[in-house]
Amino acid sequence: MTKQLDLLDIQGNILRAYGRFGYPVARYVFLNVRNTAKGREFVGEITKKVTTSVEWGDGPGKIKQPDRTVNIAFTYQGLKDLGVPISSLVGFSPEFASGMKGRKDILGDDGPSSPEHWDPIWRGNRETREKDVHIFISLNALAGQGLDWLTVAEKNRDDAYAWLLDEINKTEGGVVLLDGHLGDDDANLNYQDVRVVLDNNGVPTPKEHFGYTDGISDPVFEGVPYDERRVKGRGKQMPGGTWAPLATGEFLLGHVDEAKEYPPAPEPILLSRNGTYMIYRKLHENVATFDRYLEEQGSKFPGGKALLAAKFVGRWPDTGVPLVKAPDAASNAKFGAQLLSLNAALNAAQKKGDKESVKSNEQAIDDILSDFTYDDDMSGAKCPFSSHIRRINPRASLEMMNEEGDKPGSFKVSKDAFDTPGALANRRRLLRRGLPYGEVKDRTRDDGNHGIVIMMVNADINRQFEFVQQQWVNYGNDFKAGNDKEIILGNHSMDDNFPSKAVIEADPDSDQPPYILSKIPRLVVTRGGDYFFIPSMTALRMIAQGVIDPT
Repeated sequence: MTKQLDLLDIQGNILRAYGRFGYPVARYVFLNVRNTAKGREFVGEITKKVTTSVEWGDGPGKIKQPDRTVNIAFTYQGLKDLGVPISSLVGFSPEFASGMKGRKDILGDDGPSSPEHWDPIWRGNRETREKDVHIFISLNALAGQGLDWLTVAEKNRDDAYAWLLDEINKTEGGVVLLDGHLGDDDANLNYQDVRVVLDNNGVPTPKEHFGYTDGISDPVFEGVPYDERRVKGRGKQMPGGTWAPLATGEFLLGHVDEAKEYPPAPEPILLSRNGTYMIYRKLHENVATFDRYLEEQGSKFPGGKALLAAKFVGRWPDTGVPLVKAPDAASNAKFGAQLLSLNAALNAAQKKGDKESVKSNEQAIDDILSDFTYDDDMSGAKCPFSSHIRRINPRASLEMMNEEGDKPGSFKVSKDAFDTPGALANRRRLLRRGLPYGEVKDRTRDDGNHGIVIMMVNADINRQFEFVQQQWVNYGNDFKAGNDKEIILGNHSMDDNFPSKAVIEADPDSDQPPYILSKIPRLVVTRGGDYFFIPSMTALRMIAQGVIDPT
């Protein structure tokens, strides 16, 4: 990567998924601004502690990894109440100005996912604005070593929270901490806690509550030094089977995107450059419904329950290996054995401090989990068109333009658009942040406090997040799947007269027919969220000082 980013100006949660860097615990706090001057002063104090994207380590230009990270973002109304001038506010995207609740129809937040069922904090009354979310602050905590890893992480989190409460109290009511986060037994909390899922022995895992490995293929884009070697499978497909990092402007305002343009942004440029939009969504997982449906359908599916579970997502739950590489249990077992060996070697190298060996083993693991395409699975026989990973990032598999040949349904793959095979998908990529929340105490029940808080980062809410949510998650036309929704996240119909379905494609050269998933239940339910703007460090100081001049 030759592009150089100003890492000191970019907030750290944009470039880093903190969980991957040793932060298994976090607390998310939301505030309301009651007094503009005190609100600005508060932002100024928080800015002094905000974690940037500067590299961690011992070398030149690097700093010691912090015990806790602090990052801040704002809703549209929050920026307005902090005195950002109207002439600047009108430059923000209309989706950001409307907020997530105002976009519920686009997002498919209906039925049990509709805003009247969200956590109280997200039902804020925009008439009085005293319960509206204006400021988001995330506090991520570094884990300790050995058996006390969780104790150390929770202490780091609690220390950070105590510091933040002290800063809030100093405003004397100018900034107010909001409650309304539902916890265990419907407890009303002042914060949203998240934490990695633990196994039965209390060991941290990369899983979410359904049991799938999460966060594997986060996008890689130009200018991020600690992601340079992770580009295969995470960047964009190029002609000849190579990979390249995505354009920075897909994720950061003020930089050129994949269309060789600057994404729309507010003025002045110092307000928007190196900032971006963040989508915060709290998603409840119906684990009992998931388990029952998988058991029911798995008993009838020709490949059995384990393969069907992999078909739901596009990866094997136990190993995380993609189906396009391991289409059956035997090949998955072989990759699983390789991953066990590589992870053991990685752990040994980490203990020895052998950096080269660490890198080589990490690269080998990445190659297994992320370096793949759908070029040899255009029929969906290995990875279904309605599976999670194929809908969220179809790679170059949608560039089907001209029908040709003797076989019905055969297509020529266009490699022309923007000189990349997957131009359509490259313009829809999302950085994923966040962690699971709660603990599943009884898998026979859907109720309870468990799910995932997902935060998606992009430069254009409409073109990226909303397009994926509306057109790829809740509608299947681009995948030649009609109204079939993505299996895991889709807002499946609750009406028995219009049940949701999905097709598990079969090998077109075999005699086996496709398998139809019928009456798919709602597996994931929205519990709230909003759209936020993450400013650069420069913009944070401008907001705090009230010196934004759009002219």
